[in-house]
Order: sequence, then structure tokens, then C-alpha cells
Amino acid sequence: MGNCFGSSAKIDSRESPHRGSSRIYAKPSQSSRGSSISIPSSSYNDDMSSTSLPTPRSEGELLASPTLKAFTFNELKTATRNFRPDSVIGEGGFGYVYKGWIDERTLSPAKPGSGMVVAVKKLKPDVPQGHKEWLAEVDYLGRLHHMNLVKLIGFCLKGDFIRLLVYEYMPKGSLENHLFRRGAEPIPWRTRMKVAISAARGLAFLHDAQVIYRDFKASNILLDTDFNAKLSDFGLAKEGPTGDRTHVSTQVMGTQGYAAPEYVSTGRMTAKSDVYSFGVVLLELLSGRPTVDKSKVGVERNLVDWAIPYLGDKRKVFRIMDIKLEGQYPHKGACLAANTALQCLNQEAKLRPMMSVVLSTLEELETTWKSNSASNLAKTLTSSSSPVMSEKRRVRAPGVTPVLARHRGQRVR
Repeated sequence: MGNCFGSSAKIDSRESPHRGSSRIYAKPSQSSRGSSISIPSSSYNDDMSSTSLPTPRSEGELLASPTLKAFTFNELKTATRNFRPDSVIGEGGFGYVYKGWIDERTLSPAKPGSGMVVAVKKLKPDVPQGHKEWLAEVDYLGRLHHMNLVKLIGFCLKGDFIRLLVYEYMPKGSLENHLFRRGAEPIPWRTRMKVAISAARGLAFLHDAQVIYRDFKASNILLDTDFNAKLSDFGLAKEGPTGDRTHVSTQVMGTQGYAAPEYVSTGRMTAKSDVYSFGVVLLELLSGRPTVDKSKVGVERNLVDWAIPYLGDKRKVFRIMDIKLEGQYPHKGACLAANTALQCLNQEAKLRPMMSVVLSTLEELETTWKSNSASNLAKTLTSSSSPVMSEKRRVRAPGVTPVLARHRGQRVR
């Protein structure tokens, strides 16, 4: 979507909390390979149990949620300085995201630079299924609370066309920007794995609550100051299958390269469809390459097709690793992460692991590097207590002359 504010508007993509390819609608007759579908680009606080969510409520019940504030349009105009172009921090097929300020206690508009920073998403009135997705966002984020899901603060509904959502502000923007924006600082190995683990926690929580996210991608993973990941944009989320049902059938929607092959070909969706998308993002974290790279030719244009042959071979994993890492990553850890991605990308949905298993595997990786760090620290402390260092300390001991210190312990002939 172009910039309707003209050339003078500056959009800071580094701060963009909602930026990326727009939604698409695909027909079931498309290719069964999710990586080959032809789609235009476009501290733990669990307030939910692991049981399924209640039946979706009516619109009136949703908008009367006690956990969300119903903002007036004028309040959000004031908070964003009348939706000024220089307040824009993101854009997409849905519309624009503005930076705003509200009082942390009363949630009333505040002066710029004071109070709490928020991200205000203003939907375009002509977005396909816009109101339905807006309601889904209010529904899920009004009921689901987790440290790895972005927090929805409130909403605004005015007339038949004006729809706004107010979120917590994510200062580091999206993972997509950090991985693929030109000039972005390279993300260190441990930070990448931290993002993967925290995003996996959010997705595993959704699956425990019987929710299929359906839109897991780098642009929907937002980062806080410490690079903790939070999932955003729940407009496509669906209740998972219940009872004897094995899947949910729905119109195929997604972003090129992220959608699972069985979902693209049949419209049948399960939690394992999200697992496939997670595998794609994990592969992006390892390689530093987008799922579709139009600057490449042949098999290299599609990340999954290009990387699959290397993921299961310990001797070849280095070929897919991001050159920006400059080799600064543990080979064993890279192999474990690559093998996890390979399992998530299995063409057979039933053979993919559950997100809880994926999370456990990645947390094991985190435990390993923490224990290695502790071991290295112990070695450093041990080396500082070597005989040479001890001798130096003895030389400096009060009341002992250097001559006596050097000869102490020597056999007298």
C-alpha cells in the first residue's frame, strides 16, 4: 500500500509494530506446496487455563469486555496528534499504525513524551472482511493474556466504517525489520534463539487454549526492548477443532511462503499448520533470508525449497547459516535448531511435532548455552586461582618479604 500522505511523510520502519505483507485470499486449486503458492505480497502472566476458549460471543458482549477500554474517536485523535503523518510508525494492507500517548492510570490522552506510549491501528474502511477481523482481534486479545502475546489496551468503533485498536507499544518493532531491512544491525545468535523461544511460547500457549493463529510470520512477531517476542495481529485466528473433528475448514488466507501445504491445497487447518509456519520463521532466523527472495533465481528464490537438503546434515548446515553471524554460533546448537526447523517443515502435517515439543527442544538449547556460559565462567575463575596467581598474591601478603615468599616451600639442603 502506497503512502497516501505524500512524499513528505516519514515512516520509521524500525519502530513499526505492524508492518509486512498484506493478507491474501487463495483458491483451493492452487499448488499443494506452501512454499510455491502464487500469492501477491502484500514475566509469565497466564490468565487462561489450557482448556478451550468459550464459544465466541456476540458483538455487543465483545465490545463490553471489562478488560478493554472503549476509546472515543476524539480521544485517539488527541493521543495521536490528530493522526498526523509524522506519527505514523507502520503501514499495511489494513491501513496505518500511529504512535500515541495516554495516561497510564486513567488511559486518557496525554501530551507527546508523557504518559504511556501506545500503537493505534486505524483500519481502512474498504479492507476485505475488515470488520470481521477487527472483531476477532478484540475477541481473542480481550480474553487471552500471556507475556508473549501483544497486549490490546482498547478499541474504538465509530459509525459503520471507523475501526481502531490500541496496543502496547513495542519499541524494537517487528522481527521482519531486524532480519531483512537494509542497514539493520545483525542480530547475534543468542538473540535469535531468544526470539524463537519466546515466539514459540506464545504459539504453544495459543494451541493449549485451542486457538489456531493462522498468521505466524516475521512481520507479526514484535519485539520489546530486550528482544522478547510477542505475537500480534489476531484477525485470522480461529477456534481449533473440537469433539470428533480433526480440522477446521476455512477460506485459504495467508502470506506467500508461510502457509502450510495441506492448508493451501485443501483449506483444512489444524494447529500443525501453525507449526509449519513456525518452521519457516525459524529458518529465516537461521539463514537471515526471507521466505521468498525475488532477487534470487531458481530454487534459491524459495527459502524452504533451497534449505531443506542442508537442514538434516550436520556437515552441510553451515551452508544455510546467515553470513552476518560471521561464524559466531555453536555448531551443535545450529544443528539442533536446523533439525527442529526440518521437523516443523515436514510435508505431512501428522509428522510435525506439537508446539509444546518444539518449545521444549528449543528450551533445551537455551539450557545448554546457559550451562556452557556457567562452565566457561568457572574455568575463568579457576584460571585466576592458578599457582602463578597464588604466588603473586603470596608475594603481596603483609609481613612476608619477597625473598621469603620466593623460597617458602623449597627444600633446604
